[in-house]
Amino acid sequence: MLDRDGFRPNVGIILLNQRSQVFWGKRIRTHSWQFPQGGIDRGENPEQAMFRELHEEVGLRPQHVQVLARTRDWLRYEVPDRFIRRDARGHYKGQKQIWFLLQLVGHDWDLNLRATDHPEFDAWRWNDYWVPLDVVVEFKRGVYEMALTELSRFVPRVDNRFEARPDHRNRYLRGGMRQRDPGEAGEHGMHAAGIPGASFELPPGATFEPDPQTSLAAASRNEKHDL
Repeated sequence: MLDRDGFRPNVGIILLNQRSQVFWGKRIRTHSWQFPQGGIDRGENPEQAMFRELHEEVGLRPQHVQVLARTRDWLRYEVPDRFIRRDARGHYKGQKQIWFLLQLVGHDWDLNLRATDHPEFDAWRWNDYWVPLDVVVEFKRGVYEMALTELSRFVPRVDNRFEARPDHRNRYLRGGMRQRDPGEAGEHGMHAAGIPGASFELPPGATFEPDPQTSLAAASRNEKHDL
């Protein structure tokens, strides 16, 4: 379902925990990390699509979250031709998205990456709000920055942990992955069993690549089915 300009309607989800950290998911069998997102089906409004995608991708139901805000208008990104299927070239241009900011009111164990038989993620973690965009496929980075910036004023301030200053935003959006001291996982993540120094929550049977920046080209190839 495309609009007259060739953009597919879509929703994106920024999910906060009680520390105002965000759900950060590793796309299945890739090195690419992203927020949950998905298309709006015919007959759905953006909020209905958001709740459906929330369950399909991370296993949560409406009772597990509180809607804090949404973007005022559609945010658009264009997909490069090399990532578009041949039969869609010429009329498909990219995605237009409404982004939702949600607060988790349930528990971490309510999340389930295997809620359906077509999972999107094989690992996840709680990340600082200003996520490292260098592990996001390149053509989505502008929309991520716009969504995070517009919705940042609705993020609850918890013990002065969250900062919305532009210099802080740029540090995380443009400065890449923040370096941690060895063994520092602390409050920013959860340890993965058997992976020294890792701070990621792995679902049963999942695998983890410790360097998400090594194969972004492979990640981009896997984007074709959900662009």
